[in-house]
Amino acid sequence: MEGGSGQGASEEVLLSGVFRLVPSLKVNCALSLTSGAELLVRRLDSAGRSSNAGSALSLSTCVGCYAFQGRSASQQPAAAYFSVVCYPFKRGWWYRGECRQKVAKTFCVLASQDAEENRHVAETWVRTIRELSAPHLEGGIHGLLPQKCQVMVLLNPWSGAGEALHLFTSQVQPMLTEASIGFHKFVTEKHNHAWDLAREEDMSKWDAVVIMAGDGLLHEVINGLMERPDWKTAIQKPLCILPGGSGNALAASLNHYASKSHVAKEELLMNCTYFLCKGLHAPMDLVSLRTASGKRLFSFLSFGWGFVSDVDITSERYRKLGSARFTVGTFQLLTSLQVYKGRLSYLPAEVQSSASNSLPPTEVNTCPSPQHPHWVSTANGKSPVNILPQPASPLLKEDSVLEDSLLVPFEQPVPKHWTVVPEEEFVSIVGIQQSHLGTDFIIAPTAKLFDDAIHLFYVTAGISRMGMLRLFMAVEKGNQLALNSPHVHYVPVKAFRLEPLEPKGFMTVDGEVLTCEPVQGQIHNRLARIISGS
Repeated sequence: MEGGSGQGASEEVLLSGVFRLVPSLKVNCALSLTSGAELLVRRLDSAGRSSNAGSALSLSTCVGCYAFQGRSASQQPAAAYFSVVCYPFKRGWWYRGECRQKVAKTFCVLASQDAEENRHVAETWVRTIRELSAPHLEGGIHGLLPQKCQVMVLLNPWSGAGEALHLFTSQVQPMLTEASIGFHKFVTEKHNHAWDLAREEDMSKWDAVVIMAGDGLLHEVINGLMERPDWKTAIQKPLCILPGGSGNALAASLNHYASKSHVAKEELLMNCTYFLCKGLHAPMDLVSLRTASGKRLFSFLSFGWGFVSDVDITSERYRKLGSARFTVGTFQLLTSLQVYKGRLSYLPAEVQSSASNSLPPTEVNTCPSPQHPHWVSTANGKSPVNILPQPASPLLKEDSVLEDSLLVPFEQPVPKHWTVVPEEEFVSIVGIQQSHLGTDFIIAPTAKLFDDAIHLFYVTAGISRMGMLRLFMAVEKGNQLALNSPHVHYVPVKAFRLEPLEPKGFMTVDGEVLTCEPVQGQIHNRLARIISGS
């Protein structure tokens, strides 16, 4: 629970006491620490009576708690102190949604003239608050960073509008200090610098790797880790993205998965830094991509060809505008809508649906799926059998690289149980693992970190410029499937192959440019780990 609501009738009081509120030291406060992970604070008047109902801090939002002795001549020599730092959600008058705001309280313990006894009381409160504020681990899926962990920070000072270094110093670093997280900062100096560092650095020194940049730097880190001899261990090192770029797709997705209000810019950075301070990490799917020229890359975000990729790359010249560059690029490319000729094939996925993430077929123009075999045309033109879920990847062999068991060589046709899209003229193709392709670009609102699926969207030729504009506006809210356009298609897949029939437009992986050539990829379930809010 976030945001205290007062002590419940069934909650046990674990600790209670009267302390002085810092900095004035003239106000006494009655504190109660409950089994419901709430710190209840009531101010007392001169007669020792509670002057109001008090306030409650939910310790689920606590990022730091520490004890210390008096540090100045003006402080009581025998006194001990403890501080609690929380980041609850509050609705700001300047912001349409809720965003986190810092609440810090420091209390003076002067129950005795014995400094050691006061220190013991303060440390008891700190220890109990830390225990109550630790995230709950459920189902054996999530992990937790150790207290007072050490992290490697990779920062690109040129990301986005060029403010990453300033934002780290002014906003991130103070929160890391509050959470007792030590760090060593590496400022990248050239393209693929982070790739080299991730491949060569001794990762045993760090509890996590933090990327303060756009999505491109995380792409470098993941591929550097996968090139290591100890890649099986290295890729399990928890990663953290702190949005410092213009797209910030993964950061926006993580915020979405945690069911938080839509935020951007510094509010999104605060949320992601808060996730790091809490230390919860979860599995994350990766896609293994192979090109006809023999290149292999690993993707955490997306592969694209056509309109969306062209917007991403051609809008680079407007990087100083931040995320607004994508809007400018979109309107520029809408003036002359291009068609891209290619052959698209895929292996449909069985995606477990629930009331919270199912897509009613009556509301969307879906592509063929195993749940609706009469919609599917397969490579051999016959009605398919239902595709059973594939075993969870990766296939980890002791003496080999990660195996792509669903893919066949490019010189061979795709397997007969794959689906071949009959159309060969496209406006845009995107295969995405996350919900967002930008802070305001919700491509796959039902996607999850480890749902074992590539969410494949493609737009076929024939859509008008006005239709694309409506699609662009719908994507800002994640409502594109509700348009029910005959040109907009969606299907969750395990693997895909794209064979361009002409070398036209940009191909991208995680926002980085690829040579336009045949490419295929498959999902690897839970291959990496990422700091998350849920």
